[in-house]
Amino acid sequence: MILLSGPCVIESEANLFKIAKELEFAHNDISIDFYFKASFDKANRTSLEGFRGPGLDEGLLLLEKIKKDFGYKIITDIHESHQANAIAEVADIIQIPAFLCRQTDLIVAVAKTSAIINIKKGQFMNPNDMKYSVLKALKTRDSSISDSDFTQNANALSTKHGVWLTERGSTFGYGNLIVDMRSLVIMRQFAPVIFDATHSVQMPGGLGGKSGGDSSYVPYLARAASSVGVDGYFMETHFNPKEALSDGPNMIEVTKLKSLLVILKELDSIATKKI
Repeated sequence: MILLSGPCVIESEANLFKIAKELEFAHNDISIDFYFKASFDKANRTSLEGFRGPGLDEGLLLLEKIKKDFGYKIITDIHESHQANAIAEVADIIQIPAFLCRQTDLIVAVAKTSAIINIKKGQFMNPNDMKYSVLKALKTRDSSISDSDFTQNANALSTKHGVWLTERGSTFGYGNLIVDMRSLVIMRQFAPVIFDATHSVQMPGGLGGKSGGDSSYVPYLARAASSVGVDGYFMETHFNPKEALSDGPNMIEVTKLKSLLVILKELDSIATKKI
């Protein structure tokens, strides 16, 4: 099981290390391929006043320290093409935010690094169209790949070249998201698929100038995704989500995450059986 987990944004060095310490159980579990997640910048906040984080330079220094002190692999977001090389020196996975999933220059810049590229499906995207974002990354990493190669062997090529997709819900009217479980099946034809259980319960702009959400649904959606079949999970966590400076209403407490993973591992073992 792949697990991408940590706080939404780097709030402070103290909070970052406290959350990292509480996630040691995932790193020490040999059945989990764990990556510590935290953003150095939240460049797509609803309001100008929203907390964004420490920025590229300070943020990467803190993530590098986490990597050294805990031995964790790291995943973080990218927002500008020029950031790719600097991020790749620290991060094992560079994540393309959902709003930027079609940005060719951004995808190409990340694909030119050695990091795994995790492309989050936009809330506005047809899951079938995510194959074109995958192809941008694959053809950048291996120019010999043809469209017919991709049609015949897409998932294997993406696995080989480190290109992943993440489902994080789809826009349902205004200020709400739903998860169409068919998306997991469709996108898994093209690449390994991660299910983002915490952002899928987000209510964009639901708190007037910032996003709301209902984390009580996280376990149910994660269990449903596991039953369909996914390669891993993205779940933002915090020791006190109510005090989190970004996406607190969506986040799951570390203690609840630990118990949920026990259930997901059991379900995953069943979901691997062919239908």
